[in-house]
Amino acid sequence: MTRDEICQWLKTADEARLEELWLRADEVRRRNVGDEVHLRGLMEISNFCVRSCRYCGLRVENTGVARYRMAEEEIMNCARQAVAFGYGTVVLQAGEDYGIERDWMAELIRRIKGETPLAVTLSLGERSEDEFAAWREAGADRYLLRFETSNRALYDAIHPPLAGRRSDRFALFHTLKELGYEIGSGIMIGIPGQTYDDLAWDIEIFQILDLDMIGVGPFIPHPATPLGRMGGTHAPLAGEQVPNSEAMTYRVMALARLVSPRANIPATSALATLNLAQGRELGLMRGGNVVMPNLTPQEYRAMYEIYPAKACIDETADQCRGCMTGRIRSIGRSVGSGRGDSPNRSRTVQPE
Repeated sequence: MTRDEICQWLKTADEARLEELWLRADEVRRRNVGDEVHLRGLMEISNFCVRSCRYCGLRVENTGVARYRMAEEEIMNCARQAVAFGYGTVVLQAGEDYGIERDWMAELIRRIKGETPLAVTLSLGERSEDEFAAWREAGADRYLLRFETSNRALYDAIHPPLAGRRSDRFALFHTLKELGYEIGSGIMIGIPGQTYDDLAWDIEIFQILDLDMIGVGPFIPHPATPLGRMGGTHAPLAGEQVPNSEAMTYRVMALARLVSPRANIPATSALATLNLAQGRELGLMRGGNVVMPNLTPQEYRAMYEIYPAKACIDETADQCRGCMTGRIRSIGRSVGSGRGDSPNRSRTVQPE
């Protein structure tokens, strides 16, 4: 699929053509990753962050958020709950929090791997090669790090780098791959200033990077951020500004499935935030094969506010598990068993 073809899919207003796209993505998904939907137990272990991203509620300048960092035993209790629920993976997610130290995290990973059968996915931001290596040696299986946009100027405009350090996430992907991690990345859709050509190039990069997991979601700025206070807008790009809509998110998910047939692609909580009634289901029907039920203790959930009005923050972990399972079965799919490792590793692609 050429970049021009991708742009045509992104821009089309023809509903019949979009139905064709949904069917193609669903069939490629079925042939390459099957009908099972894998559940990843998400733990938001810290909302401290040293970065100043211009849209994120966890940014260091946001003094209105109460900060927390989960203790080791709290995390282990959540891991045991994941095993009891039948999940195959836990995802340890945080802001870029250097209070999460290398050796502390390595020991936590060893405990999870030693006391449970779970795969461990980390999403802890940009860290050093030494940290990545120590965590991989301790048993971490996967690392998630979105590149957000391939437009360097746009990336720098919304992700100010730390003093004296230029952010280079593509170089980090190379490091992670060399260390043997399964690698997940992805983008935001509808960043102010993002063009359709930018977005088409992002989708091409999914294939170039040979990603094991692809996560995409709409740009939703937190109101206590510079972009949130501006209403999330820059000067309009006549006809070229990508909307941060639910509909555009489905298009990108479907196109990601077509260019990366064997990647794991989640239907994200951001989709549920935009459409609580059926956002996740539609995502699963348009290329997705993963969901991430939340294991974070309830007292912390509202404090992990990357964007406002997050879906399901008042649910218990048990309610979240039950809801996800019911939604998966309602569309004729089955709940996956085991770790749900990336089928991309076998490199055998079934055609449409």
